[in-house]
Amino acid sequence: MRSSEITKAKVLKEATTLFNTKGYKSTSLSDITEATGLTKGAIYRHFENKEGLEIEAFQKMMQAIFGALNEKIKVENNTRDKLFCVLNLFQSYITSPLIIGGCPLLNLAVEVDDTNLELKQKAQQALFVFRDSVEKIIINGKTHKQVRNLVNEKLVATILISTLEGGVMMSKLQNSNSDIEIVVNHLKNWIVSDILL
Repeated sequence: MRSSEITKAKVLKEATTLFNTKGYKSTSLSDITEATGLTKGAIYRHFENKEGLEIEAFQKMMQAIFGALNEKIKVENNTRDKLFCVLNLFQSYITSPLIIGGCPLLNLAVEVDDTNLELKQKAQQALFVFRDSVEKIIINGKTHKQVRNLVNEKLVATILISTLEGGVMMSKLQNSNSDIEIVVNHLKNWIVSDILL
């Protein structure tokens, strides 16, 4: 890897941690220069502005999460275990997060407003990809006679994602795994009793 690529990777690594723990608005360019040991000029050689860095950092975090989740889902042979992979990922956000600071989508969704429309659109796209992935698991489950035909995949995806994100928020706020564990156990029981054949 060339030194310019190493520098850009270093900036992204430090920026993702800062944005996901301290917040996008609260993280200044000075925070990033302090964390990386680089000058503002060195950072701007790789990113047009702070907004561009925010977008790349968010996309990097979501690619890491989606990539890890897809790898786990691929090796599972049934709908139950594929859906449980999603639940287990969220349960791990508190005790052993893939990315420091918890769920980047939740963190950005809480913070973003209409002042940074491009970043908000990236969050919306990530939510669409996530929802679509859950819906496809349900649709494939129907095709393979593992999911009840009357199950609405859009409803399942919406309930799963919103309930999991709420559980993460409550657990993070209290520095405790108990709420996300309650949510995950409830959703596992719901999947087994009402969704699967």
